[in-house]
Amino acid sequence: MLNQLTLTEAQTKLRSQEITSTDLTKACLSQISASNDDYNAFLSTDTEGALAAAANADQVFRSGAIPDDAPLLGIPLALKDNMAVKGAPLTCASKLLENFISPYDGTVSEKLKAAGAVLLGRLNLDEFAMGSSTENSAFGPARNPWDLKRTPGGSSGGSAVAVGADQCIAALGSDTGGSIRQPAAFCGCVGLKPTYGRVSRYGLVAFASSLDQIGPVTKTVEDAALLLNTIAGHDGRDSTSVPENVPDFTATLNQDIKGMKIGLPKEYFIEGLDPAVKAAIESSIETYRSLGAEIKEVSLPHSEFAIAAYYLIATAEASANLARFEGIRYGRRVDGDDPFTLNSRTRGQGFGPEVKRRIILGTYALSSGYYDAYYLRAQKVRTLIPRGLSQSFHRR
Repeated sequence: MLNQLTLTEAQTKLRSQEITSTDLTKACLSQISASNDDYNAFLSTDTEGALAAAANADQVFRSGAIPDDAPLLGIPLALKDNMAVKGAPLTCASKLLENFISPYDGTVSEKLKAAGAVLLGRLNLDEFAMGSSTENSAFGPARNPWDLKRTPGGSSGGSAVAVGADQCIAALGSDTGGSIRQPAAFCGCVGLKPTYGRVSRYGLVAFASSLDQIGPVTKTVEDAALLLNTIAGHDGRDSTSVPENVPDFTATLNQDIKGMKIGLPKEYFIEGLDPAVKAAIESSIETYRSLGAEIKEVSLPHSEFAIAAYYLIATAEASANLARFEGIRYGRRVDGDDPFTLNSRTRGQGFGPEVKRRIILGTYALSSGYYDAYYLRAQKVRTLIPRGLSQSFHRR
C-alpha cells in the first residue's frame, strides 16, 4: 500500500513518476479515515488543502522541472498540534485553544511548504506538550497502533502513532524532556531530538523555552536525516537559533564504524531496569562490537539529579510561558465581573489538571523565598550535567 512507503521510497517513486502525489495523499487520507477512530492520532485533517497541494506537486512532476530545493515535493506529512500552520487549527490539545486558528506559519511549516510537502493535518499531544502518554489531551488519548490497550507515549504521541500506523509518511514532534524519543520508541518509529538551536522554535507554542526543540518522527533513520535536512538552519526570528551551516545529515549514513568509541554510562544500568530492555541493549552492544566499534564504560555522575532539575526548570518556565493565556488576547474567554475573575475562570475552565499542576509547581519554585532553594539550585545542577557529559567525550 502506498501509505506504507518510507519517505525515501516515496521520494524515489514520485520523481520517477511511478506513483502520483494525489494517489499517495489519498492513500494516507483513506488510512486516517479508516483508523483514526481507533488511534485518535489526528485532531483535524485538511483534506481539501492536502489534495490541492498534491495536485500541484503532480503538475510539477509532469513538467519535469523539479526544483532542487523541493526535496519533499508531493510527500504527505503531518505536524504536532503545537506548531503554527497558517489557516489551520492550533489547539495544543487544550480546551483553552479549542477554536483557535493560527494567523501565521511557523518556521518549520514554512520550510516544509517551501520543500513541497503535503500537510495532512494536526496531530494529538498531551495538553501543551505536558505529559508522557498523550492521556492529558483534552480531546482524548492517542492509542498505540501495535496494541490499543497500551500507551503510545507522549507528549508527541499523535506524531508517533500517525507514523507507526502509516497514516502519514513522516511527522514532526516537539521534545522538551523526551517527548519525541519516548513515543517513537513505544510505536516502533525513529525519533530524534536535534541539538538545541539547530531547528527554529519560531511558531512553536512554548512549554519550557530553554528545553523545547522540534524534530522528526519517521519510519527509518535515513528518513529522519532527510527531514532534518529540510527543517534545520538558522532563523533570525528565534533568538536561540544557532547560526551554523546545515550539513547533509544523510552523508554519514551507512559508513564503516570500525574504531568508533561508544560509551555506556554505568549510571543508566540501574536496579529496576526491565530484563527485556536490558537484553535488547546488550544485544545492540554486541552488534556494535561485531562491527568493530570499541565499547567503553563511562560515568555521568550527576545523572541521578537530572529528573529533579528538569521538573523544576520546566515547570518554572511553563508557569511563565502560559501566563499569556489569560482570556483577553486570544483563545477561550470566560467572562467575569473584573479582570481577576475573568482570568481565573478562563484558566480554571480552559486548562486541564496536568497543566494546572505544572503551573502551580513552577510558580511555587519561582516565588519569593523559594527561588534560591529550588529554581536557582536546579540551574546550578543543570551546568554540572553537560559538564560531565563533555568530560566523558574527552576521555580516552
